[in-house]
Amino acid sequence: MKTIEQRLQELDLQLPEATAPLYHYVPVVIHNGVAYISGQVPRVEGHVPYTGKVGAEVSIEQARELAEMCVLKGLSSLKTTIGSLDRIEQVLKVTGYVQSAPGFSGQPNVLDAASELLERILGKKGIHARAAVGVAELPSNTPVEIEFVIAIND
Repeated sequence: MKTIEQRLQELDLQLPEATAPLYHYVPVVIHNGVAYISGQVPRVEGHVPYTGKVGAEVSIEQARELAEMCVLKGLSSLKTTIGSLDRIEQVLKVTGYVQSAPGFSGQPNVLDAASELLERILGKKGIHARAAVGVAELPSNTPVEIEFVIAIND
């Protein structure tokens, strides 16, 4: 059976370095075998590659790319906290926020990129419940922010 690290290599994916939060919170809280991963914003070297509202300044394809970046950042934060991603038992819930232009209703399409990537990396363990929410504004004018709830084993 392959490790998650081997699966990431096979998919030609690299986890970014986990970064400290910019504000007053912790990246991951673990309680009773469940990891709550704070909202991940797709910053690269301190900047969001595409900014603005999806359906206006940002295309669905660009937003989907950012959603995948959020997944990798979330997994990186989790790995930093628990040591090994092989401790993942099941992704329970993904909540994604999409900074949306008026009239844009494609939030599920944007979040599908995150859901699909989790399943490619984790297999059945990556299948999860989800909410895709359109919002008026997000921190740093990011188009996408995603939080995760993941069951882990000891």
